[in-house]
Amino acid sequence: MDIFDRIAAYRAESDSLVWNGTFKDYLNLLTKDPSPAMTAHARVYEMIESYGVEEVNGRKRYKFFEQEIFGLDRAIEKLVEEYFHSAARRLDVRKRILLLMGPVSGGKSTLVTLLKRGLEKFSRTEKGAVYAIANCPMHEDPLHLVPHELRPEVEASLGVRIEGNLCPVCQMRLKNEHDGNIENVMVERVLLSEVSRVGIGTFSPSDPKSQDIADLTGSIDFSTITEFGSESDPRAYRFDGELNKANRGLMEFQEMLKCDEKFLWNLLSLTQEGNFKAGRFALISADELIIAHTNESEYKSFIANKKNEALQSRMIVMPIPYNLKVSEEEKIYAKLIGQSDMDHIHIAPHALRAAAIFSILTRLKETKKQGMDLVKKMRLYDGEEVEGYKDADLKELQNEYLDEGMSGVDPRYVINRISSALIKQDLKCMGGLDILRAIKDGLDQHASITKEERERYLNFISIARKEYDDLAKKEVQKAFVYSFEESARTLFENYLDNIEAFCNWTKIRDPLSDEELDPDERLMRSIEEQIGVSENAKKAFREEILIRISAYSRKGRKFQYDHHDRLREAIEKKLFADLKDIVKITTSTKTPDENQLKRINEVSKRLMDEHGYCPVCANELLRYVGSLLNR
Repeated sequence: MDIFDRIAAYRAESDSLVWNGTFKDYLNLLTKDPSPAMTAHARVYEMIESYGVEEVNGRKRYKFFEQEIFGLDRAIEKLVEEYFHSAARRLDVRKRILLLMGPVSGGKSTLVTLLKRGLEKFSRTEKGAVYAIANCPMHEDPLHLVPHELRPEVEASLGVRIEGNLCPVCQMRLKNEHDGNIENVMVERVLLSEVSRVGIGTFSPSDPKSQDIADLTGSIDFSTITEFGSESDPRAYRFDGELNKANRGLMEFQEMLKCDEKFLWNLLSLTQEGNFKAGRFALISADELIIAHTNESEYKSFIANKKNEALQSRMIVMPIPYNLKVSEEEKIYAKLIGQSDMDHIHIAPHALRAAAIFSILTRLKETKKQGMDLVKKMRLYDGEEVEGYKDADLKELQNEYLDEGMSGVDPRYVINRISSALIKQDLKCMGGLDILRAIKDGLDQHASITKEERERYLNFISIARKEYDDLAKKEVQKAFVYSFEESARTLFENYLDNIEAFCNWTKIRDPLSDEELDPDERLMRSIEEQIGVSENAKKAFREEILIRISAYSRKGRKFQYDHHDRLREAIEKKLFADLKDIVKITTSTKTPDENQLKRINEVSKRLMDEHGYCPVCANELLRYVGSLLNR
């Protein structure tokens, strides 16, 4: 019954949103809140803003997009600030078509779908309420009823702007049904809906020979011509084209540049003047955001044709590249797998990360920056700290190539390979090696990959395998320590006590015997050597750590072992080195004794309870790491 209760509640909510009144009532409503009179562009921007904005590393992150779009924060920030925000403030960019241009499977369609669904929900809120002349086929702004001579006075009184003219149907009804008395014209609240064709339109190109311009602008209703006697009578015309129905909201042009030219010409007047030509009527006003998407090759062909210059000048082109962050790419794969019927198959931890590493490497461009390779660049892009590089280096790398992310392996390819492996092998659990093997096997079937690219991609698979191997070894080694974090902190505190005594020329007091001892040079060097700190550099490294501790202390913060990347790496490597022989013997022995078997079971349980492994992939991981350590 719960679902029927929810349906009833939804129906009651929809009923509560119904509003009907005269134009006079509508003007009274605007005196209290002028927001219903906002433009379509402003409505989209307000909808995005209503979900909240947060500042992350000096960049704005719009929460509206974060559930579906991953790793495109820079592109989305530019899109919202340079187009939606500017257009909402009635700047000239609102007279432009928004063209999203990027590689296949880059998120363009998802982005537009999000905007459409968002508008539908927003129109159900008080802030996003849309009111229209009742029974108008174009759900027209009621303020169009105000005569042009009176508009300045009404605008000043209500604090709104009035643009556009009545559609032919409303002009006739005002004259014939209301005798020109605009105050008696009925107004209703409308809910934007793509399915109901209210305020949201979608145009998809098909065969140019069969597709009719009527799909955009409406058509003559031949069944009523004999009744009304003229093609110029609004009652003999169907105002049901996508441009008609998208009025007050958003119009999506799918694969816009595949359209026949005659369809694009209609947009010239609509974008610049806010109106379009239909049938034997005067220009028809429309307030709608036109958003289109295309790929890079089609866009290049489009701009190469001089005949398209007029339309090109009426476009704002927003590049939508592939995501370049490994952690965000993992989210894309997890989302796509979650949408399938394969969610009963367990995906082992780090398996999707292995695939993501491969994908990101194919999209990155080699930098000219000295000492920076693709793996380091990948880590910097993903928000990791890389020794010797700062935020300024990251910005420099991001600005080095404007087209970075516009090529490489698309998410669909990886998901297709994962899907293929899941079906063919009937796996209960899929690990990182399974995914990398599936990606490798699919390279020969990828028609668009050249021989040179295939060699590069095979190299990237090897790098992804190496990264996965490192993650696997760390995972197992951590699981072997009952409390890895506690052991790391103990070793860290011990190291700090020793370097403080070393730098200050003091002694260390033994907690058991209470005697004063010299700093433990062997302990300090056993940690520092893990990250290549030489004998000559040890003093500078230790002093750097003390300076960092002092800086944290001045800010009232406690310095932890993971606050310094190199020191954290050194501590972990020291712990792992001490564990290596135990892990190696325990995981690789074919006939474990009672103690070894107990240890294996404990580690497997810890992998399952604390790290997200299932019994299958936990045992696979232990066997695999054992083989790695024996090489």
